[in-house]
Amino acid sequence: MTETIVSTETLVEKPATLASLRAGIVSGTTKATDLAESYYARIAAHNPLLNVYLSLTREQALEQAGAIDAAAARGDALPPLAGIPIAIKDVLVMQGTTATAGSAILKGYEPPYDATSVAKLKAAGAVLLGKLNCDEFAMGSSNENSAYGPVRNPVDPERVPGGSSGGSAAAVAANLAVATLGTDTGGSIRQPASFCGVVGVLPTYGRVSRYGLIAFASSLDRVGPFAANVRDAAEVLGVIAGADRNDATSSQLPVPDYAAESDKDVKGLRIGIPAEYFAEGLDPEVRAAVESGIEVLRNAGCEIKPISLKHTGYAIPVYYLVATAEASANLARFDGVRYGHRSAKATNLSSMYRLSREEGFGAEVKRRILLGTYALSAGYYDAYYKKAQQVRRVLAEEFMTAFGEVDAIVTPTAPTAAFKLGEKTDDPLAMYLADIYTVTASLAGICGVTVPCGTTSGGLPVGMQVLGPHFGESTAFRVARAVEAGQSS
Repeated sequence: MTETIVSTETLVEKPATLASLRAGIVSGTTKATDLAESYYARIAAHNPLLNVYLSLTREQALEQAGAIDAAAARGDALPPLAGIPIAIKDVLVMQGTTATAGSAILKGYEPPYDATSVAKLKAAGAVLLGKLNCDEFAMGSSNENSAYGPVRNPVDPERVPGGSSGGSAAAVAANLAVATLGTDTGGSIRQPASFCGVVGVLPTYGRVSRYGLIAFASSLDRVGPFAANVRDAAEVLGVIAGADRNDATSSQLPVPDYAAESDKDVKGLRIGIPAEYFAEGLDPEVRAAVESGIEVLRNAGCEIKPISLKHTGYAIPVYYLVATAEASANLARFDGVRYGHRSAKATNLSSMYRLSREEGFGAEVKRRILLGTYALSAGYYDAYYKKAQQVRRVLAEEFMTAFGEVDAIVTPTAPTAAFKLGEKTDDPLAMYLADIYTVTASLAGICGVTVPCGTTSGGLPVGMQVLGPHFGESTAFRVARAVEAGQSS
């Protein structure tokens, strides 16, 4: 089932590939129920320290696995993810278990339906192990904002796994799931993938349905996969991608065979290297690792081209205006009336609203609601939110111009490797700057893949971000796969 790559009390472990696991299940040499049980045993051993899972769906999972074993025994054709143990970030709803979004305000909430991405995994034969810890309402860069405690990085449990999808990244790194789903609003898949040394995918906005995702910022939120290697991530994205009548923003474009596309040669591809992503503030060891990845692409026959994305410096303020404004609107629904936490101290309707939200939301969520409400308020809307949307358009157009000259853009994913727990909790601005290389792609709506490209002298993973144009996932996967191949050779 596994291949150990680092022995930190056996916390970091590389899972077998999807293809090898599926082959064993098809042939009958591996039972899906035995595979699921082995993952639950590993979860029982390591989750108390790592705090990756918020809830387990053992009964459902073993039922799913048993159905796969029965189908295999009959000789039936099996779906693409037959028997593969997968886990879900807790901002995606799944029938039969809670969906807390990492918040006390949704403690105990059980949704009556599946998110479209979850339903697609089930239809593809995946065995869904449970729900994963995350920053509250996906707001954070370290997974320290969860109401249920921080997730620890399996590479070094004294460090953060990144956020907000820290549980999703750590689960793959520690082999507590073969693949996972996370969400990315401003870097929440790509940054934790970099910190934990796994592959994370930001699909183009509209490529994967957002139906069943507990919203943070609706024009930015995206659902994407984590896996231990590029091909597996491509396989999972192929399953969850596609149009959905329940999400008017989902694209009608056909879904390519991403796994097959990732196998293609990269020779002749033009790779853009933006100077602005290699400026002051980038850790020297991170720079060296990313530059080694760029050299791998050069040796694979890619043309390396310096480019400029001169408005990059505006991305952080633009993001934290747009995202917080949308969060202010989206989180207004959590009022203690219809579902979620209702304060027992309330004496009238007004105090019920105020106390329920005061008790249910954490500090970071309150901070962002206040920022967003201010940006949307009378007298400030034009100066802040409207201006931010105008600059957002400039950033998107800058990427479109760049992709007229290059096929993909390569950057660091984060300015540093994983930092220590508690290191930035008292400095929100420093925490926000951890997303400096990821928010631009989020604002532009383009796609990206984070792939490991080396480690620091202390053994901490470093990720390279491969950005592609709108619906250019196939190219991003090809480039990421070439980097992966170069690192393992």
